[in-house]
Amino acid sequence: MNAHKGSRWIDPAPLEVARPRLPWWTMLPGWVKLVIFPVVLAWVLVWLVGKLARLCWYYPILVTMVAGAVVLDWWAGHYLVGSVVSVLLGGLLTWWWRSVDTYQRWMRWLRTEVRRLWVYAWDWRTVMRLSNLTGTAKGREYRPKLKRVRAEGWRDKVRVRMIKGQAPEQWAERASGLAHSFHAKSCRVRVLGPGKIELDLIHSDPLTKVLPLPVMPTDASAVDLKRITIGRTETGKPWRIRLLGNQILVVGVQGAGKGSLLWSTVWALAPMIKTGTVRLYGIDPKGGMELGQCPMAFHKVVYGNGVEAVELLEEIAEQVRERASRYRGIRRRWTRDSGEPFTLLIVDELADVIAYQTDKKLKERAQAALQTITSQGRAPGVGTLCLVQDPRKEIVPFRNLFNTRIAMRLDEPAQVDMVLGDGVRERGAEAHEISELTPGVAWAKEDGKREPLRGRAFYATDENLTELGHYLTGGAVVPFEGGVAA
Repeated sequence: MNAHKGSRWIDPAPLEVARPRLPWWTMLPGWVKLVIFPVVLAWVLVWLVGKLARLCWYYPILVTMVAGAVVLDWWAGHYLVGSVVSVLLGGLLTWWWRSVDTYQRWMRWLRTEVRRLWVYAWDWRTVMRLSNLTGTAKGREYRPKLKRVRAEGWRDKVRVRMIKGQAPEQWAERASGLAHSFHAKSCRVRVLGPGKIELDLIHSDPLTKVLPLPVMPTDASAVDLKRITIGRTETGKPWRIRLLGNQILVVGVQGAGKGSLLWSTVWALAPMIKTGTVRLYGIDPKGGMELGQCPMAFHKVVYGNGVEAVELLEEIAEQVRERASRYRGIRRRWTRDSGEPFTLLIVDELADVIAYQTDKKLKERAQAALQTITSQGRAPGVGTLCLVQDPRKEIVPFRNLFNTRIAMRLDEPAQVDMVLGDGVRERGAEAHEISELTPGVAWAKEDGKREPLRGRAFYATDENLTELGHYLTGGAVVPFEGGVAA
């Protein structure tokens, strides 16, 4: 040390290197490794078989095609495989060109497997991480599992098993990001069960075409008041509403198609109206511009919002109380064999009757009568179908008394929550985004059911209403008259 005194030489620091950590199994004795080797080998084989079984479960068509191509290539060579593939592709292209509907119906399983592999499985891990839908515990990453996928052309239904501690609301908050990540227009989140959800990734709207009214039913006994068909849902199934034991509120801006839903309901009830099994009462504050198109469908209809309209509401409210008194101890609810008609009250512009009424006493009488009907009319066989443009609480202060609420095109997102309830918009019911080009499209929410329903009502033309009037009157022409029709 003294020899280097005054020099620039500095003793280097001792080299500090972390000791490599070898896997624990490398330090086992040789005889232990020999004993556990068959067990490890069996576990690896079981794992590989499980992976292969999972692959065959989710991609049976693709696995069969690949296996067939490999066998054919081994047996006949590359040229024959290429020829077969070319013929198949040409045949599929011709099939698609000649019949798109049958092609989409029969090829949906292959399309499902291809989309699951290339759209979802390929980017699943990345999307889950970037969307903050993964979790970490004890240094291990937990990721939601991609389960079954079903491609239906206009949407993909993707089932997911959430990680523990996760809630569907977290997925609903990220629905927009998930839609963009998987190249969809929108994403809805539906709960299937504990820990299981399903993502509806929407690619197109199946409700863009106008739906004409179906052939009018002629058998009154075939009409079910619990299942009245008024249109089609986005899945292609009949859109049915319940009239018996139900009160319905329909909300939509001008031009949203409320009239389509109204006349679709009357059209479906025509056989029962003709036989007297159903009796319609109507109030049209617009002077009969809507209900006056077919007044013969109504037992009594009022064209205004004055004294006549309030007296009609009070008449029906008294009918509710009188029926309930007579049914006491005899029957619990109205049925067809009660000998009395089912009563349906239709109010075209509800706000004009219970909110915009300038006479304070008439307004209070109208609200009291309508609250009696909606709160007590279920068992006595009295239902309501009320249509309104403004869903605010000060306009319809008793929205909760309507069991089924239907939101057609609305102006603001807050209005969707007013009509359908909190949390329904997060599950996809975005009625404020319904296009002006699709009148009659609506979201419906029924009490007791968590998920909303999207459908489009049939469109009733002037010719349809003329046909309806002729059917109800036996061919006689009933001229339109203002005031009260009875």
